Amino acid sequence: MPETKHPNWKCIITVMATLALPPVTWAGGDINSVGSLNQSSFKDLTSDLGAALSYKAIRPAEPLGSLGFDIGFEVSSTSLESAALESATGGEATSSQLLVPKLHVSKGLPFGFDVGAFYTSVPSSNIGLIGGELSYALLEGGMLSPAVSIRGTFSRLTGVNQLDLSTRGLELSVSKGFAFFTPYAGIGQIWINSETNVSVDLKDESLTKNKYFLGINFNLGLVNFAAETEQTGDNTSTSAKIGVRF
Repeated sequence: MPETKHPNWKCIITVMATLALPPVTWAGGDINSVGSLNQSSFKDLTSDLGAALSYKAIRPAEPLGSLGFDIGFEVSSTSLESAALESATGGEATSSQLLVPKLHVSKGLPFGFDVGAFYTSVPSSNIGLIGGELSYALLEGGMLSPAVSIRGTFSRLTGVNQLDLSTRGLELSVSKGFAFFTPYAGIGQIWINSETNVSVDLKDESLTKNKYFLGINFNLGLVNFAAETEQTGDNTSTSAKIGVRF
């Protein structure tokens, strides 16, 4: 049997970062020292990881249609507003940014609905992540009118035995296409929940953050490219995605 080939994450990250992301240093390291945190640091860790690992659609509001797909590789760089991740990795993650690459697929459904999902295994760490979305186009958009959609999202951390973290989100997005490019923007809110069983002194954390995002999508026929900036609480994320959209 032929050998199964997996995505070359290092190449993908390099290309995407060159195209749209600011210069960053990789914040790698296994999260295996959660028990060393105090309650304040555990809250900071929840806040930083929640912002970095929450669902990022990186696409316009207009629905894909029953036969439509949006498939791509993406990478997000999120600012870390504390040193909690460095402490949780035993000093290995020393960067102020966390890079998260993903394989992302969205599929159009009838009546203005879309579904989407992503998967990642972050290089040089034990961070895995899955997530999904369901969106509905309140306005499908046209030659003169914008598209408006509402989206529900979730994500869940995997691979980290010492930490259970999940996010839920609700957002409103608007976009308007002009020839091959479509600017879009949106607002929303995410709810972050985390817990650990490594220390009886650490209580579960539940945080709520406001979210604002602005992006642009270029559809060049065979290649689709999208770039987005997002503010979630105090954390800023910059994302880029390259793939196909039809």
